[in-house]
Amino acid sequence: RELVKRDLKNLVILDRIDNPAAIAELKAINPKVTVTFYPYDVTAPLTETTKLLKTIFAQLKTVDVLINGAGILDDHQIERTIAVNFTGLVNTTTAILDFWDKRKGGPGGVICNIGSVTGFNAIYQVPVYSASKAAVVSFTQSIAKLANVTGVTAFTVNPGITKT
Repeated sequence: RELVKRDLKNLVILDRIDNPAAIAELKAINPKVTVTFYPYDVTAPLTETTKLLKTIFAQLKTVDVLINGAGILDDHQIERTIAVNFTGLVNTTTAILDFWDKRKGGPGGVICNIGSVTGFNAIYQVPVYSASKAAVVSFTQSIAKLANVTGVTAFTVNPGITKT
């Protein structure tokens, strides 16, 4: 909601769940912003992510910001928690770097990865979730240190307990 209140041209949402009511709500907030939805599961392999990004870049010509916001908190599903919270984020970041990296002729861009305060201060009741968010923080810090050569700025937003 806050993004579409800004001076955007396009907002592209990638999600597993198609929610036409939410898309309509976003369009109503600011009719000047084109809001587009693509079905996407963040746990898709890197090749599928790259294919989808090719489609998006072909349509829009330029993408300025990527917000990796998928996440789950379910330590009973270890593999899924790691796949959604970390592996999917790495794949999406890696895929978009192919388009943005200035060493490959790209324009640069901004990546915002959603971490968690548990990435810095683990919660013992959810060790897998905490570890996956610590991995997000570490990965993003590594990507951020390459900004001077890639042209891609990367940072994490690390909220506390959040109702999603």
